[in-house]
Amino acid sequence: MSSVEIIPVAGAALLDRFIRLPEGLHKDDPHYIAPLHLERKEALTSKNPFFGHADVQFWLARRDGRDVGRISAQIDHHARARDPGAAGQFGMIAAVDDAAVVKALLDTAAAWLRSRGMTRMQGPFNLNINEEIGLLVDGFDTPPMLLMGHDKPYLGPRLEKQGLAKNKDVYAYLYDITQPLPAGARRLIDRPLPKGLTVRRMDFKRYDDEIRAVTSIFNDAWQDNWGFVPLTEIETDHLAKSLRPLLDPRLVRFVEVDGQAVGFIVCLPNLNEAIRDLNGRLLPFGWAKLLWRMKVAGLKTARVPLMGIRKSASQGVIGSLLPFLLIDAVRKDAAAMGFQHIELSWILEDNMPMRRINESLGGVAYKTYRIYGKDL
Repeated sequence: MSSVEIIPVAGAALLDRFIRLPEGLHKDDPHYIAPLHLERKEALTSKNPFFGHADVQFWLARRDGRDVGRISAQIDHHARARDPGAAGQFGMIAAVDDAAVVKALLDTAAAWLRSRGMTRMQGPFNLNINEEIGLLVDGFDTPPMLLMGHDKPYLGPRLEKQGLAKNKDVYAYLYDITQPLPAGARRLIDRPLPKGLTVRRMDFKRYDDEIRAVTSIFNDAWQDNWGFVPLTEIETDHLAKSLRPLLDPRLVRFVEVDGQAVGFIVCLPNLNEAIRDLNGRLLPFGWAKLLWRMKVAGLKTARVPLMGIRKSASQGVIGSLLPFLLIDAVRKDAAAMGFQHIELSWILEDNMPMRRINESLGGVAYKTYRIYGKDL
């Protein structure tokens, strides 16, 4: 068998091959959904604000004249500023079921990180902890939601054979919103709201202020979480602009105490449902299919990628009530809009308060994504 050639990705042509590589690996997988090529090109170039505070390199693996794998390595300087001992990261990994290919990819990423002073490697992060994270290790029998990964079942064992070990699992919870809430949750939510507490929709007339509030609350809420890296307003604004066609005020809620926003939830229609058979392409007829499915046929699934409650408001009886109020408000409007299932992801395996809330509301952990680590 010929050797594996590792090619650094430079230029549009190689980046295009890098983006499309998983499509060949998953050609026989009915649950794989190719992300839109246009969206991937924006996410993997300097248009993504992440590149403003990170060093990033992509590689392709090639054997016998064909692309057989890919990987990225990145150093997030915001993460290093917060924790000088933070690990370097790898991500975007996809490969044929071949130990030599996986080894060559991981060795290349490790060498790049080691040469830049990193003593530990962690991943996959695609490209950072506030984007798509983890390798799918359970839940291969359903398609991924918007901005969530879908990997080959053999890839986890291949990583472990190369000395990578589990650092952390994260879960995706699925709600069937056509079903009534469990009785205990219903009794909690149906109580009269405490004085000064209100839940409202996003106000698009104050769009910039609302985005700033999301950033501030998110960073306050999750600052003590494992691996936390704060969102910048530039990153939140970029994400909001990228996803603005999906933003609906009925699916973005704020909770206020005495007129001050202390919590929020963002729910997005699951674009993957609309692009499932477009193979990443919008031309020549993909635009028409996408618009018809979203505007006429309607989507049945949605995802909550962002949610947070300020620490100052998360204590006591009122603090325990706020997540229920936000999730239930979105559930009601989503159901009225014709949605049937909502995914809330991702949730750290040891975030027991959030896991208990999800499960008490009827959510089921139906996918598991694993973050691996290895000393260099």
